Amino acid sequence: MRILLIEDDKELQRLLKKALSEADYVVDTAADGEEGHFLGDTEPYDAVVLDLGLPKMDGIQVLQKWRKAGRNMPVLILTARDSWSDKVAGIDAGADDYLAKPFYTEELLARLRALMRRAAGFASAEIEIGPLRIDTRTSRVSVNGNPVKLTSLEYRLLAYLGHHKGKVVSRTELVEHLYDQDFDRDSNTIEVFVGRLRKKLDVDLIQTVRGLGYCLDDPAVLSKPQP
Repeated sequence: MRILLIEDDKELQRLLKKALSEADYVVDTAADGEEGHFLGDTEPYDAVVLDLGLPKMDGIQVLQKWRKAGRNMPVLILTARDSWSDKVAGIDAGADDYLAKPFYTEELLARLRALMRRAAGFASAEIEIGPLRIDTRTSRVSVNGNPVKLTSLEYRLLAYLGHHKGKVVSRTELVEHLYDQDFDRDSNTIEVFVGRLRKKLDVDLIQTVRGLGYCLDDPAVLSKPQP
């Protein structure tokens, strides 16, 4: 899952990027509103952490421009402002949630998980697909109750497919959401990681849809004949 972090405080940005990366997210950063707006307008993100008090372009303006342009990714706003009116302005501009500074990193991570979970239509922090369990709180995976050890990139790939359960996800989309903007992206590596996942999960969960991409779903669903 790919996150855009827009925060002008260099130390806070560093700490948040570290925490998000350790939680198995790919993180792109921006230090002002103009750069942040450009990234959010041109790159696909699963969620955005947006500070309101930004140089060059205020966070409220950034958010309003995104929503007006039809960009609907979940947005968590950060504000040092105590006024309830600023929080209301953020929500009215299109934010999905907010945190007032100072805050605990664990709370930010929990709110992000909840935003992405709701956007994908899941109520629980655990994604269940047949015998597969993906715990988004701990980044742990199990099949039939047995833990499956995955690399960080393997987990990101599985989690992204899990958040899009039953939907066909193209290789291009996976590349866009698994790697940051500076990574030398190659969609051919996705096939390699899918192959590794299939071996480690050892259950028929990931279907290749020729010419389109991959679909993760319950084996019972995948085995049903298509009309």
